[in-house]
Formats: sequence, structure tokens, C-alpha cells
Amino acid sequence: MEHFEQEFLEYELDTLAIRAGQVRTHEGEHSEALFLTSSYVFGSAQEAADRFSGAQAGNVYSRYTNPTVRAFEERIAALEGAESAVGTSSGMAAILSTCIALLKTGDHIVCSRSVFGTTTVLFTKFLQKFGVTTTFVAPTDYTAWEAAFTPATKMVFVETPSNPLCDVIDIKRLADITHARNALLVVDNCFCTPALQRPLAFGADLIVHSATKYIDGQGRCLGGVVAGPKVLVDEVLGFIRSAGPSLSPFNAWVFLKGLETLRLRMEAHSRNALELAQWLHAHPKVEEVFYAGLASHVGHELAAKQQSAFGGVLSFRVKGEREAAWKVIDATRIMSLTANLGDTKTTIVHPATTTHGRLTPEQKAEAGITENLIRISVGLESVKDLIADLERGLNSL
Repeated sequence: MEHFEQEFLEYELDTLAIRAGQVRTHEGEHSEALFLTSSYVFGSAQEAADRFSGAQAGNVYSRYTNPTVRAFEERIAALEGAESAVGTSSGMAAILSTCIALLKTGDHIVCSRSVFGTTTVLFTKFLQKFGVTTTFVAPTDYTAWEAAFTPATKMVFVETPSNPLCDVIDIKRLADITHARNALLVVDNCFCTPALQRPLAFGADLIVHSATKYIDGQGRCLGGVVAGPKVLVDEVLGFIRSAGPSLSPFNAWVFLKGLETLRLRMEAHSRNALELAQWLHAHPKVEEVFYAGLASHVGHELAAKQQSAFGGVLSFRVKGEREAAWKVIDATRIMSLTANLGDTKTTIVHPATTTHGRLTPEQKAEAGITENLIRISVGLESVKDLIADLERGLNSL
């Protein structure tokens, strides 16, 4: 963290979320500066050569170095307890960049079945074209995890809590399994963010985020980030430098503002989601609720140990099939029907036909993506109003 003052490492998360990574210019700005520039001017031909060769630290081109993006990267690294971080153009770009940088033809990934649908498509449709294969396993079946490894396994990929069924994976246990077989554990920490969970502290090797979600928090910009040891992050940066899935400086600046309120928002999202989950759990037209904050959830105790709260995303199955789920969704007036999550505005979606719509019927069945499943990213509105919004549709079933 080149520009990150070492004394900040001793500070609490709330301070880091507001102060870490900022380097003021000669103008003395209080807020972080926004550097909208594609390139940088050098003082001499020698300085230009030294910058390009890496002999001298400093900016070269905004495809891979930018002061605003660097401030965001250093702040995320500080929050995650990571040595380094690199921003990307989206959350999926973070996953792709990690895989391309650290894997080669013939390598093998072991991945949880319970991940974002596009992650599954990336692994099975695109990485497979270049000779990287993937085995998917039930997220909490640790015997299956162990059995899935081959001599070619180089990476394990998980989300915890997972999208959309909120499966909770024991990060420490899976890290031990992974490291005993000389592979890397990559954890998508999008649902919790470092405000609620720090996977590196439990043994994960790398963290990926869709900053589009809770890090922004208001549904404004696309972006992603990879955090972990410098030796691994530098490999990812090398790919980004050459291939160009870079984070926009403007988006990085928006994310810096989002980080300032991250913990406050995550705690509020968690409170609202728990209250809504409890109400849904008691509703006669609801078949099952998936939210680790419920004592009935199989991962409740584990989540309470490795998270400081349970997050803002829940899902539930209504009694019926697709028609019933769509009827509930279409009856809402407050909730936004959109596939995004992590917004101050509550969003509602039908995973089987949207976020996981490109999966095969077999993949959906294995991942528990049924036709009667609804996912809600609980925002910061009044829970009383959100309950009334859902009650309208549920009571009509």
C-alpha cells in the first residue's frame, strides 16, 4: 500500500472506511480528488523510461494506475486486512481477471454450486474453452469438497453467504482443505463486505467483490476489486494492465464515498432483512425462507461466528410454482424489480428466469434455483412498508 500511511493500520474499520488511502494534492482538498485523465506527463525521457520499466514508482497510464483508483484500492485493502488490492471494471471482471492471471490450460477449479449464475457461466462456457475445467460441489458438504480435488486443482471458489440461498460456508475449514492440497481459496465477499466479514482472517487467499453492490450502496456505478497478498494481486494487476478491464476513476470516486457509510448501511440492511425474514417465516403462503439470521437456518451458528451481522439479502419460496412467484413480484409497488442488489432501495427478482436464467435445468436443480424462489435485497425503507408490499401479493395466492 504505497501511499497508505502506516499509522492507519492501527485504526478501527469506521476510521479506515473514511480516511484510508487518501493522499491530498497541493490544492489541499478535503474530499478525495477525482483524477479524470487518461495519461500522465513525465519530467524527462529518463523518467518516462523508468516509469514504464517499473524502476520508478508512479503513474503511467490510467488503464492500470490512477490516483483516485489507487485511493479506493488502498482503502479496500485496509478494510479487508489485505496487503494489496486492485480495482476492476465490474465484479465479473474481478473474477475473470483473477482466473486468467492465476490459472493456465489444464488447471482445475472446485467451485460451490451456490454462486451467482454468471459466475457459473464464466467457468463452464468460457474458461472451459481454454482448457480450465470446473467441478461444482454442494457448498456445505466438506467430504464432497475433498473428493472433488484432483492433482490439477489450483483454485477453490466460493460465495458465503451464497447467492441466492444464503448458504454459509466454513471459511476456515475450507481453507485448511484447500491449502493441504496446495490450491488457492478465493472468496466472493460481496454479500457481507468487510463491514460484516473478513475472509482473509479465516484463511482465504484472495477476496473478490462486486463493488457495484453494497460498496457503492446506491446502484450508481459498476466496478469490482480483488484483494489479498501483493504477490497474487500483482499477477492480477498484470493481466488488467495488458487486457484493460480497468476501474473507471469516476466510479472509484463514487465507491470511496460509498465506503464512508458502509458499516452503518450494512448494519441497517441486516436489521431490516432479519425483521422481514422473521415475518416471511411466519407467513402461511411461504414455503421456506433462506436467511442465516434466522435461528432455523442450518448455517445460523456458523454465520454468527464468522460474520458480525447477517447481511441484507434473503430469498424465499412461495407455495406454488412460477405463476405464484411472479404474482407476488408483480403485486409489489415499492420494491424495484431489478437484478441488482446492495442498494438503499429494496430490490426483488425471480432468479430462475433472470440472474440464474442461463443455467441449464440440471444446474438450476443442483443449485436449488426453483421456479417458486424469490430473492430480495432488503433496502433501507420502512420494514412496515416492505411487509405491506409483499403481503398484497402473498395474500392473493
